[in-house]
Amino acid sequence: MAITEPTILIVEDEIPIVELVSFSLKGAGWVVDAVHNTADAWTYLQNKRPQLILLDWMLPDQSGLKLLSRIRSDRNFNTLPVIMLTAKSMEEDKVAGLDQGADDYITKPFSPRELTARIKALIRRKMPEHAELAMKAGPLTVDPVSCRVSIDDEPVEIGHAEFKLLRFLIAHPERVFTRGQLLDKVWGDHAVLEERTVDVHILRLRKALGRADFLIKTVRSVGYMLSEK
Repeated sequence: MAITEPTILIVEDEIPIVELVSFSLKGAGWVVDAVHNTADAWTYLQNKRPQLILLDWMLPDQSGLKLLSRIRSDRNFNTLPVIMLTAKSMEEDKVAGLDQGADDYITKPFSPRELTARIKALIRRKMPEHAELAMKAGPLTVDPVSCRVSIDDEPVEIGHAEFKLLRFLIAHPERVFTRGQLLDKVWGDHAVLEERTVDVHILRLRKALGRADFLIKTVRSVGYMLSEK
């Protein structure tokens, strides 16, 4: 089963930098898209949600900080991981970027290896479902790299949608999510799906998990969670 890798959006107008960063990130296994100004970046976000944005400070139409502010003020994107890429290295500039909501900050020129490491660290911190380490809960193990699920080391056959749902729930144990939140987090803010679709996938997931189905809890009038309790 093929699982879509995290997509990274580069918002940068210097083509050599775009090419260098794209080459490095694709080599690390990510899908990479690029735009060259804030207007195109905002249009992109209306149609597709990346897992992370690399945002240049100085762009031809307006400051990357203004785009960052717009992203953080929109409820659909206010938790989207953003790393600022910039030639500005003054402490006050870094503070300004972080104050506007940047998750990290890296100055040009930079090492592609360092950038890749920073991205991996940020994804591990903010999006554990896309991390590389296997996740466990009771007898259940989910490996996000090989996309394998096992119970007491025995492989489990599971559908693509159910894998995505399980990967998200096991990455956020003991936390209740509404159906709407699961639609947003698992299938994306722009997915045209009804909330009852989540119930269908929960039923399929429980069936696939067999004796480990007890891990998927229904919280009445709220939603679902993964819990060993």
